[in-house]
Amino acid sequence: MKRTLLIIRIFFILLCGAGSLAAAFAVEGWGHLWWLALLIGMLGGALVVLVDIQLRGFSLRGLSALTFGLGTGALVSWLISSSPLFEGGPPAVLYTSRVVLFIVCMYLGAVIALRGKDEFNFVIPYVRFVPHDVDVPLVIVDSSALIDGRIAKICDTHFISAALIIPRFILNDLQRIADSPDPARKARGRRGLDTLNALRTIKNLDLRIHESEVSNRQELESKLVFLAQSMKAKLLTTDYNLARVAEFHGVTWLNLHTLAKAVRPELTLGETIEVDLVKAGREDGQAVGYLEDGSMVVVSQARDLLGKKATVEVVSVLPSAGGKMVFARLQHEIAS
Repeated sequence: MKRTLLIIRIFFILLCGAGSLAAAFAVEGWGHLWWLALLIGMLGGALVVLVDIQLRGFSLRGLSALTFGLGTGALVSWLISSSPLFEGGPPAVLYTSRVVLFIVCMYLGAVIALRGKDEFNFVIPYVRFVPHDVDVPLVIVDSSALIDGRIAKICDTHFISAALIIPRFILNDLQRIADSPDPARKARGRRGLDTLNALRTIKNLDLRIHESEVSNRQELESKLVFLAQSMKAKLLTTDYNLARVAEFHGVTWLNLHTLAKAVRPELTLGETIEVDLVKAGREDGQAVGYLEDGSMVVVSQARDLLGKKATVEVVSVLPSAGGKMVFARLQHEIAS
């Protein structure tokens, strides 16, 4: 892609030079200055290419906002210049005033539109990238949910029918975390990027990248809440503080921890379950294992089976700070 762009740019500069050279021979008196015309044409083409390089990060969203801002500025300047304020007076002064007013209004319109290019999406009649009569539920995903990783497994089960929105500044945030010199932060960032790649491979999942930026890290949470409000979307996060802020602003939030607690199976007395015994318990003969939801299972008279999988019968279930504590007794051993 980069090589193709380089070839196109070189061809454009040469084309500009050839066009300027042809114009020099076509205009009387410029034939002997053909070298100057060629130089001017090529420099002009190089200037256009330089502008193109500087606009590398300028998206179609920004171009649309810029066009809208310029049009609005031109309309405002025309309305003001057509008012009684510009009736009478020296023609030269009126002309100069109109020119200055036109330039100022165009500049202000362009700057305001670019600063609010995210809000600009909601001015045009396509609010959710689709017509209004198509109801597409939206869920904005933040960094913590991607780093958590469980969202990919949930989407792979086809339980989520909404479109997932990943803002561009969330991708940049994950990249910054992945590039951190701290090994723990780097691992978290890479896990978030791996989760994103896993989401992209899921068939029939509506995954969208929202072209939106933030100037600093402190604005990230407020921008997430603002996007959710503007797009009438839900916010998927594992950050409890962000969830509370979203709730304060009337944004519906989805928390994977809350979902995990809600889908924990309800164990009943006498039920038979399988558990991997991973460590010794506090009492003599006890062995401890964990269920998939994190609940601890204490099995009596099973210390000899540490490191193996066993089938046990539930004898009691007690609530704990971490969820539930299950007490069970050994039925028989299963080969690990």
